Amino acid sequence: MVAVIVVILALIAALLVYAATRTDNFRVYRTASIKAPAGKIYQLIADLHAWTAWSPYEKLDPNMRKTYEGPVSGKGAIYRWEGDKAGAGRMEIIDTAEPNRVTIQLDFSKPFVAHNIAEFTLEPTGTVTTVTWAMSGRHQFMMKLMVCSSAWTSWWARTSNPAWPA
Repeated sequence: MVAVIVVILALIAALLVYAATRTDNFRVYRTASIKAPAGKIYQLIADLHAWTAWSPYEKLDPNMRKTYEGPVSGKGAIYRWEGDKAGAGRMEIIDTAEPNRVTIQLDFSKPFVAHNIAEFTLEPTGTVTTVTWAMSGRHQFMMKLMVCSSAWTSWWARTSNPAWPA
């Protein structure tokens, strides 16, 4: 029994040390091809009121409270939200290059505090526009720990159970 406890404590200590050595900076991105002109997609991104039509977070927490400030769209437009599932935060469009880019300062206050930059880039090719959403920022230690433990859990589940999805 003591040996099991020592092994568990050693694994926890190793995870803490590993998380502490990870970089503070992160960048994630997703890309999708949409059969629509870049200008039409740009308008749906630059107008924060239009996000209710397409943002997955709107569907996640349909009762969240929202407020808007500043211009209706473009630089200076601000959107604040607070909900039970979506947490709370604020977005402000800080830069645009119509119809190719919208840059947003994204500040979370619940369930954790984080200050990130989100950027949408639109690259038209014929009748299709490639849209890339990217978010970058700095990880606090607890976020690094969550990312490391999540990655380890996924690896362990895949290697110990061949039926686990990759």
